[in-house]
Amino acid sequence: MQNYSSKLLEEAVNEFTRLPGIGRRSALRLALHLLRQDGSRSDALGNAIIKLRSDIRYCTRCHNISDDEVCGICSDLKRDGSIICVVEDIRDVMAIENTGQFRGMYHVLGGIISPMDGIGPNDLSIESLLGRTETEEIREVIMALPATTEGDTTNYYLFKKLKDRVATISAISRGVAIGDELEFADEITLGKSILNRILYEKLTE
Repeated sequence: MQNYSSKLLEEAVNEFTRLPGIGRRSALRLALHLLRQDGSRSDALGNAIIKLRSDIRYCTRCHNISDDEVCGICSDLKRDGSIICVVEDIRDVMAIENTGQFRGMYHVLGGIISPMDGIGPNDLSIESLLGRTETEEIREVIMALPATTEGDTTNYYLFKKLKDRVATISAISRGVAIGDELEFADEITLGKSILNRILYEKLTE
C-alpha cells in the first residue's frame, strides 16, 4: 500500500485510478506531473473537464456528441442524408470518419443488445432510428456494429424492424475480424469494409 505525504495527493491519485486503463503508478505520475506544471495548465485541464460535463450535448437527430442541438455531421448539407450508418457508440463514428470513406449520416445506438448485461432494445436509441425512417428520405441503412454475438443479435433485430421501411439494408463486410471492435480496426480495413458492404440478407442465407 502506497504511503502518501499528502492527503490531497492521495485523493487526486484515487480519482485518476477511476479512469479506464490507469493504475495507481500511472495515476501518481499524472498527479505529480500536474504539480510540476504551471498553475494555469492545471486550471485549463480542470476547466475543460468541467465544461465537458456541463456543456456537452447529444445530437437530437443521431445521438452523436455535439456542442449544439444538432451535430456538425447532421448539419452538413454536403453529406448524403439518404444513407444512415448505424453504430454502437460515439467512438465508432470517430473511427469511420477517420477513414474518409463515408459521407452519409450516422445513428448512434448507445450500445448493443446484450441480455447477459441486462441491455435490451428499449435501452437503445432504436425507436428514434425507426422514427427517422418516417421523417427522412432514407434509402439505405448500413449496420456497422461489432462482429460479435451481441452485434449480430442487434443486427438481426434491426433488420426485422427496418426491412419494410427501407429499400436497402446492408452490413459492413467482414474485413473487420470476428470479435473486433470498430474503434480498433485500422483505417484502411475499416474504410474498405464500409465501401465493400453487402446486403444483410446475404449474410443470413
